[in-house]
Amino acid sequence: MNPLPNEWAITHRADTCAVTHRPFVAGEYFYTLLYHSADGYRREDLSEEAWQNRNENIQPFSFWKSRYEPLPPKPSEPLPRENAEQLFRRLIASDKPNACYVLAAMLERKRVLKQVKTEESTNGRVLIYEHGATGDVFIVPDPQLRLDELENVQNEVADLLQAAAHG
Repeated sequence: MNPLPNEWAITHRADTCAVTHRPFVAGEYFYTLLYHSADGYRREDLSEEAWQNRNENIQPFSFWKSRYEPLPPKPSEPLPRENAEQLFRRLIASDKPNACYVLAAMLERKRVLKQVKTEESTNGRVLIYEHGATGDVFIVPDPQLRLDELENVQNEVADLLQAAAHG
């Protein structure tokens, strides 16, 4: 059995000193120490104070000095895919066929849904969509919207997505 994959699994940079447990501040210098043992590598991140007070008889396999910079917050999507998809899944069971139709078109452009068929039913034309990842199937009535009606429905969907994002 090859021990290398586990041996190279080293933890990410810490946000606090391993000894004092004090959070690092942006721009502060700290030391990263790697120790090698039978279990692989172990990482410790130390503040300058902890570095100066460490037991120098215990030598790390490797060490270096870095400046601490917190990770930037992850940027949020203007219309997160999950919100549009969750809203679609909620509305598909409701009586908002126009909004479902517009959301299905949005999710198709994002390659979340794929239109697989168009069928005629007793209540009119329906579009059959398949979810690319899960294989879920959705039947969306085609509301036969005219262009002058489409903008109002798009605004309604935008309002619903806005409410879902902040609600």
